[in-house]
Order: sequence, then C-alpha cells, then structure tokens
Amino acid sequence: MTVERGIETSSPPVPLPRRLADILRPELKSLAAEIVEEIRATIPAYARPLDGPYGKAIRAGVEYAITLFVEQIADPTVSKEESHEVHHRLGQNEMRAGRSLDTLQAAYRVGARVSWRRMMRVGRRAGLSSAVMSQLADAMLAFMDELASVALDGYLEAKASTADALDTWRRRLLHLVLETPPAPPKAIAELAQLVGWVVPAHASPVAVQPLSGAGRVRGHSLIDADVLAELETAEPHLLVPGEVTGARLTTLEASLPDCRLAIGPCVPLEAVADSLRWARRTLVLAAEGILPGRQVMRSEDHLPTLLLHSDLALVERLRERLFAPLAELTEKQRDRMLETLRAWLHAQGSVLDVAARLDVHPQTVRYRMRQLQATFGERLDDPAARFEMELALRSEPPAPRRTVYFGPNHAAGVPGQYLPLFPSATEPAEDRPVRPRQPRLPTRPAPTPRRRHLNT
Repeated sequence: MTVERGIETSSPPVPLPRRLADILRPELKSLAAEIVEEIRATIPAYARPLDGPYGKAIRAGVEYAITLFVEQIADPTVSKEESHEVHHRLGQNEMRAGRSLDTLQAAYRVGARVSWRRMMRVGRRAGLSSAVMSQLADAMLAFMDELASVALDGYLEAKASTADALDTWRRRLLHLVLETPPAPPKAIAELAQLVGWVVPAHASPVAVQPLSGAGRVRGHSLIDADVLAELETAEPHLLVPGEVTGARLTTLEASLPDCRLAIGPCVPLEAVADSLRWARRTLVLAAEGILPGRQVMRSEDHLPTLLLHSDLALVERLRERLFAPLAELTEKQRDRMLETLRAWLHAQGSVLDVAARLDVHPQTVRYRMRQLQATFGERLDDPAARFEMELALRSEPPAPRRTVYFGPNHAAGVPGQYLPLFPSATEPAEDRPVRPRQPRLPTRPAPTPRRRHLNT
C-alpha cells in the first residue's frame, strides 16, 4: 500500500544558499547522536537501551532525516523516497511496539528543537544573516513536519492492519461515505486506501432489519470483504459496491438469514445517503403494512409509494382538504364512499369493473356514484382534481380489512379460515390469498308436474 505524502504549499519556498550545506555537513554525525540522546532523556518511552534492530531503526531515522535536509539545501531536486520509506517504517514499528501516537509526535518535536539549537550556534559562528537564519528555521520546521506526517501514515497503516482496528476504520469510512453533505472525494479516497477498499463509482446501500424474535444483528464473516458494514447499531446497514446481483444477494441472504433486507437503488457514491434513506423507509412501510413484507425488498420497485409516504403530515393535510365534504357522514358511510371512489378512479369510470372490484352489484355502484357526484360535483370531471384524489387515496394508511369465514373443503383438503372479503386495492396480485373453492351442493331434480285428467 502506498500513501501520498508531502506538504502542499501555496507557493514554492525560496531556495536556501547552497553554501549552507557545506557549513552544516560537518555537524551531522554529532547532531544525530545529540538528537537520539535528547529523545531518550526527555521521553520515558524511549529511555531503554537502543540495542539491536530497534536502536538501529531509531538512529537510521534520525540520520536519514538530517542528512536529507542538508542535501536538499545543496540540491533541491534530490529524491526523498529513501528517507520517506525509513520514516514510514519507523511509524509502523512504533505502533507495533505499542507506543502512542503522541509519543511518536513528541520525538519529532524534540528532533526539531535540538536541530534548531545546533543550527543557531553554527549560524552565529559562520556569521549568517538574520534573514538567512529565519529562512533556515522555516525550512527546517516544514521539513520536520513533513517527516512527522510520513511517520504518521506508517503508524495509521499498521494500526489499520489489525483486525479490530480494521473494522473500526472500515466503519469510519462508511460513515464518511454517508455524510450529508457529501464528504470530499479526496478524504474518502485516502481512508479507503488505508483500509484497502477500492472506491466504486456507484454503490447500493442495504438497510437491515431483524425479523421478529431474531434479536440484534451481529457481524458475520460470510459478508464479502468489499462490503462495508455497520450491523451492531440501531439501524443496521451495508454498502455494496455496484449493483446487488443475484450471486451477491445469495451471499447476503446466507449471511443474514434472520433479517429483512431493503436494497436501495444503485447510485453514484455521493448519493448513497439518499438511497439508504429510501431503503430504510421501505422497511418502515413494510412494517406498517403499506408494502408487502417480503424478506428481500428493492426500493426501486416501490418508488411511487415511497414518494407518496415521504411526508405524512403533508399528505394528511391534503386528505383533509379533499375529503372535507364527507365529514358529516358516519365512519362506515365515509369508508364506503372512499372505497367506491378509489375503485372508480382505478377502473377509469367503468361501472362493471368497479362492481367486480368491490364485489357488489353494478346497480349498487351506480347508486354510490350518484352520491359521489352530488358530493364532489364537477371535481370528478376535472383531471387535476381526480389526480389529487387518487394521490390522497393511494397514500392512505391501510384500514382493517373485512373478512368472512370460508368453511372447510374436505374434498380438497382445505381447512376453514377467515379471508378478506375482497382484495386490497394496493395489494399485488401475487400476494392476494387464494380463497378455497367450495363444493357445490347437490340440487334436487325439479318435480315432474302431474297431468290433469279431463273428463270427456
């Protein structure tokens, strides 16, 4: 893994006089030793003897740093790669050794302080002007900040590579992707690179809901490595790169068998927060009975319903305004009128279709429609008014449905059961219950009329 390093500056720094390199080179060996001793003396975590690989790494980091600084004065185009790699590994080793990030940063501050103290002595001895010394101080502090940033990258990489830390960073990445307004792409790319996640152009969020009695959702090892997950929370969710295909869906169902999944539309990465909101709303509407409660749902299939139920207070206000003329009716009368109006709008005015949908006689439909015509008048002929009425009726919460008991059909092996008297207007055909076919009762043959005998 590579991490972009360096400090962005608004304008290139002014080059230092190259003769400074010749003045500073004789000081490098003793300066490196002084920096190491000062770090050991002032930071308790580094007080142990610097023997073996650990001590060599510390000394190498200090020597590479001050040598590179001097060489950059002599030649500003000199490569930083080798020194950066040394400090990158140094940051990784510090994390693996169990030292804190504060300790690492403190070591760089000590190095900067000792280096500047030595340079002030050398500068006075060489008769350098205050302007050159000020320029030298700025360059040295910027250089030490740059190396501290490189070591920080190595430290965070090593931290992210542990199992628990990796999960934490992946969750933080998921939070960053779902931020509103969207986080800068560069910030997402840097954190994604840290955890080894390939940033997709499009992604599909998945809202997760435990089924009744299943308890809280727990993380599962079967979930694909490229799926970001936040499961142990009040609103569990996933982020799947690209479309949720059949193979991917099979894996998700196997990973979360006791959960209902609502898959949001596949959208550009900056829009996944909206898509997740739609997926969560899909779960809510399924729980309320407005949408069929399947174990896997796709919000893309229910966009009109999601739109109709996106602002319940506003829809309720619309219903109150539109159906105010029915306020004087009893609840039963009002429900019957709205039921007829809904069927009439759906059937586009066909009396026979309305009668079949409501399972009533066509004459009953004509009678009810005369009542509706008297109530709403010309508004039933106005396309805009009819659209508003259908909008309000389709967004109405489902009412308790009337049921009737169908006796058992022993011949067909169907037990007796209560079933809806007629299907809901919003219920998909495949979800409607099939009523048991009842056997016909045998009919008696009509009696043969007796002949009357006439006397002739």
